[in-house]
Amino acid sequence: MLETVAQPWMWAAFIAFVLSMLALDIFALGGSKSHKVSVKEAAIWSLVWVSLALLFNLGMYVYLKDIVGETIAMAKSMEFLTGYVIEKSLSVDNVFVFLMIFGHFAVPEQYQRKVLLYGVLGAIVMRVIMILAGSWVVSQFAWVLYIFGIFLVITGLRMMVAAEKEPDMEANPVLKFAKKMLPFTKDYHGEKFSIIQNGKRVFTPLLLVLILIEISDVVFAVDSIPAIFAVTTDPFIVFTSNIFAIMGLRALYFLLADMADRFHLLKFGLALVLMFVGVKMLIVKWVHVPTAISLTVIGTILASSIIASLIATRKKAS
Repeated sequence: MLETVAQPWMWAAFIAFVLSMLALDIFALGGSKSHKVSVKEAAIWSLVWVSLALLFNLGMYVYLKDIVGETIAMAKSMEFLTGYVIEKSLSVDNVFVFLMIFGHFAVPEQYQRKVLLYGVLGAIVMRVIMILAGSWVVSQFAWVLYIFGIFLVITGLRMMVAAEKEPDMEANPVLKFAKKMLPFTKDYHGEKFSIIQNGKRVFTPLLLVLILIEISDVVFAVDSIPAIFAVTTDPFIVFTSNIFAIMGLRALYFLLADMADRFHLLKFGLALVLMFVGVKMLIVKWVHVPTAISLTVIGTILASSIIASLIATRKKAS
């Protein structure tokens, strides 16, 4: 197994925290009820999730400082922060895809939150499975990190080439299979995924949207899990940074939904981040890039692409 600074109680406490926050969202805050999420609500929840991630990182540093010393505590905190920034930035690409899916199927805004809630739950399950599998593979075959590096460089190049292209969702083989195997209604029926019609169970287009959301979660997990292994192989850091980024995904979507067009160059920045991380993994045997430098490079790339996007769209508007 890969080495980790986490004690069993830390795993249990974090999982309990995640389940509590999901329950709070679903039952106390109406996460499953259909309503249009305002920018203010999305901004508040985005701030909450980022703050919780930073507080978690601070708490981990304070705890580890007394247990394993300041040097290791600082190293683990930097690994978490860098991993969180990578996962959070890659989740922006999720937002672009979600926008295309909802737009393609003309999903009413008040139903989007429920679909994304199920999408987040599915993404958490996918990440847990892939992190466990990835950790086992890396612990057994260290050379697989080079495969991850090559994969990330290729993925980054493909993302850069296809940044301005819109995928044909109707050509998705899983979607075609679902339409062939299941009866679907033409119209939405509230936020229901299925209804009884003429005595038979039929499904609404909202289920097709959910299927595509879940597929996109799998695709992005395949990109993001190898990326964070470039920063750390500690399963606890990999797991917590991923989950914090996913838990804030819905709020990020509703925050950026109305202004995603203003960040169209961000996709190129994300592609560069993936390529940088991939190259870092490939040269690790000869050149060790400190985590602090990685965080600086990634932050610079993202900030530059955001600023360039805002300048470009402002010029177009004028």
